[in-house]
Amino acid sequence: MKNKIKIKKGIALWNKAKKIIPGGTQLLSKRSEQFLPDQWPSYFQKAKGVEVWDLDGNKFIDMSYMGLGACSLGYADEDVNKAVGKVIRDGSMCTLNSPEEVELGEIFLKIHPWAKAIRYARTGGEAMAIAVRIARAYKGKDKVAFCGYHGWSDWYLAANLADKKNLDGQLLPGLDPTGVPRCLQGTAIPFHYNKIGELEKIVQKNDVGAIVMEPRRDQPPENNFLHRVRKIADKIGAVLIFDEVSAGFRMNIGGIHLIYKVFPDIAVFAKGISNGYPMAAIIGKREVMDAAQRTFISSTYWTERVGPAAAIATIKKFQKYNVPKHLVALGAMIKRGWAGLAKKHNLKIEVGSFEPMIGFKFHYGQDGQALHTLFNQEMLSRGFLVSKNVYLSYSHKEKHVKDYLKNVDEVFGLLKEAIKNKTIYKLLKGPLAHQGFKRLT
Repeated sequence: MKNKIKIKKGIALWNKAKKIIPGGTQLLSKRSEQFLPDQWPSYFQKAKGVEVWDLDGNKFIDMSYMGLGACSLGYADEDVNKAVGKVIRDGSMCTLNSPEEVELGEIFLKIHPWAKAIRYARTGGEAMAIAVRIARAYKGKDKVAFCGYHGWSDWYLAANLADKKNLDGQLLPGLDPTGVPRCLQGTAIPFHYNKIGELEKIVQKNDVGAIVMEPRRDQPPENNFLHRVRKIADKIGAVLIFDEVSAGFRMNIGGIHLIYKVFPDIAVFAKGISNGYPMAAIIGKREVMDAAQRTFISSTYWTERVGPAAAIATIKKFQKYNVPKHLVALGAMIKRGWAGLAKKHNLKIEVGSFEPMIGFKFHYGQDGQALHTLFNQEMLSRGFLVSKNVYLSYSHKEKHVKDYLKNVDEVFGLLKEAIKNKTIYKLLKGPLAHQGFKRLT
């Protein structure tokens, strides 16, 4: 049911932000244009559990990204905040080191017995850059074969120096490598998930020192894909790096590679391990990780105390309550709900299979993005922050999912009529939501 929601302050502040902050915000995926241009609340003044209050005092249920997957327990979790509050009161930074670094390392290495060493950073993108630096230092080779999205760093965007469409199939289309040194051309070579033949051709033609990939994103590995990648890495002597930034700690405690019993040389974690507090971990085999001593990898704020304390509290809560089981169950519930409601309203949609970060998309050609924009618009008016995905948290309960699906049923019905009557664009109150990377003016 629609609510009387007025959004003024957030829209005004976003328009102001774009004048002084290039791109409006620090994260592409938080741009208002990615959701609902000229209508999105944009800013929050409070977030608790799965509830978000915007600058106008409107309350929404977040059935979208939950801080882009960072808040896996839910917003402002009491247990994590308590642990963080203690280290803040005792001092979060010092000339001496934080003992929590050692405790967190022991937790990670116990969960992942194949790994014997750990380093830390504070974000996924920089942690991936560290992993690639270590791999290059260990092998003494420049070229990296990769699959999936791995951040904003030069090593990754270098793929688009050779062909600006190289990264389009990885996650975000339209990424421009402007500013990346041209001399890096040919050092990062993409292949697609589950297409082992592409990787085989790459290693035949190039002296690859590292293979970087997400062990699982949306679709599961097919035909022993991960095992075959591991075999190729062993054959050519390349460092295999698993990017667990998004998938890690969502379907199981630890890296999702543990489920498939394929062990990398390095694994990287960030989102999901510290419930919204900046923290990242790079774990790996001793001989590989020791290469970090032969190159310069160092930063002051990688030694602050809040991140490790938050990660310890978050992981312990994951273990105590088997949080991944909860995320998978609710994701499966949403998956069934979308499929059933699409059938009910005769809508053509494709539903993903990675339950903790479940997603769907409309199959209507050029009208697909308009339908997603209209979906976002109508769900927002009913009190829900939505997108093409729902990143589940421990604070999401069955009641939230049931209420969400009840409103999806209503909105899917509206979309059905809009398609039938050819009124999709007429019902939109603003521009289409952006896809991929677009310059903001």
